[in-house]
Order: sequence, then C-alpha cells, then structure tokens
Amino acid sequence: MMQLQTIVRTESHSAHPAPAASGSSKTAYLVSPPMSGIPSKQRDSGYTLVEVLVAMTIVSILAAIAIPSFKYVTTSNRITTQVNRLLGDMQFARAEAIKQGQFVTVCVSSDGTSCTGSVNWQNGWIVFMDTNGDGARSGGETALPVLRTQTPFNNTDTFAADQGFTRAVFNRLGYANTNPNTAGATATVTLHDSTAKPVWTRCLAITAVGMTTTQKAVPAVAGQNCT
Repeated sequence: MMQLQTIVRTESHSAHPAPAASGSSKTAYLVSPPMSGIPSKQRDSGYTLVEVLVAMTIVSILAAIAIPSFKYVTTSNRITTQVNRLLGDMQFARAEAIKQGQFVTVCVSSDGTSCTGSVNWQNGWIVFMDTNGDGARSGGETALPVLRTQTPFNNTDTFAADQGFTRAVFNRLGYANTNPNTAGATATVTLHDSTAKPVWTRCLAITAVGMTTTQKAVPAVAGQNCT
C-alpha cells in the first residue's frame, strides 16, 4: 500500500507542468541597464582650435608653393602664344608673296584697316597685298581684302620693336624690307609682360632675307635683350 502511494505521488507530481514564466520575467532580459552606469562614447561635433590652425598652416604652405608656379605657367604661355602669332603671320606673308609673285606687307595697325606707323606691335597688325610695295595700304589696295588681322592685346604686355621697325614688306623672292633707314639690318620685336622679367621675355627677329625666328632673353649680356 505504501509502495502504491509513492508511485501515485511521483506520477502526479511529474505530470504537473512547470509554471509558465510571467510576462515580466520574459521581458526582463530585454531591459537595458540604467544609462547612469555606462560611460558615453559619443563625441561633440566640430573642430578644435588646434585642428583649425594646422589646416590653415597646410593650406598656406601649399598656396605659397603653387601660386608662383601657376603664374609662371600662365604668363609664359600667354607670351609664347603672342610672339608665335606674329611669327606665323610673318611666315604666312612671306609665303603669299612668293606664291602670288607680289609684295605682301605686315604692319602695325590698331584699326585693322591701315598702317599706323607705330613700333608698338601690341596695338595689333594686319597682313595685306601691297601691290606697289610702299609698305602702306593705299589707293587700289584698300579695295582688296585684308589677308589677316590681329586685334590689340587686351593686357599690359609690351611688344615694341627696335630700329623703327613698323612693317615688313616681303617681295616675290621672299626677301624682307623691314627698315628703309638701315637696309640689310635684322629687325627685332621684343615682347614682355608688365614686370619686364627676362624669364618671360621673348623676341622675334626678322632678317633681310625674310627669315623669322623667335628668341629668349639673355639678361647676362649687357645691352642685349635676346640671343
């Protein structure tokens, strides 16, 4: 009888399911610990004074290195382009004179239609058929179209000639008359910016036989601007 009660009691005890966990016990593991016990890992936004000063120093150093190099490149390119433009027009005039068998003149012109007689080539120039070879666009020549026109420079660059060189008259053989007062002399046009630094100075030389070349400045040679 005692053995039967023990078995019944054991079975009845094991048959009862374990009590279900309450709602509060289920969510207990999802509740975060109090914030007061965790140190904050967030950083205030913005930059410190030291960081700003370091950034400004780096920018200043880079600007000090880049600005002079940028100025050299832009000025050198502008000067080279301008002197090559006159070189190209001189070569074009010589080729046209040989091809057409007539005089072709390149002269300083500020209005794009007539020669001004100035030695300042930065005022612009024109290339035209000069039927009588007098170095001026006059008479029936005004009815002929201007072959090429260069407008005045829109900067402070100076493009001045020596020896009164105001025009080049090319004949059918390609020879150039650049200055009636000094026959056979080589005419030179010197181009430089407002600072007149030799590093940016370029020259255009024209010989009596009509050869045109560009040159760089040689500051070490006294009284000589270009090679």
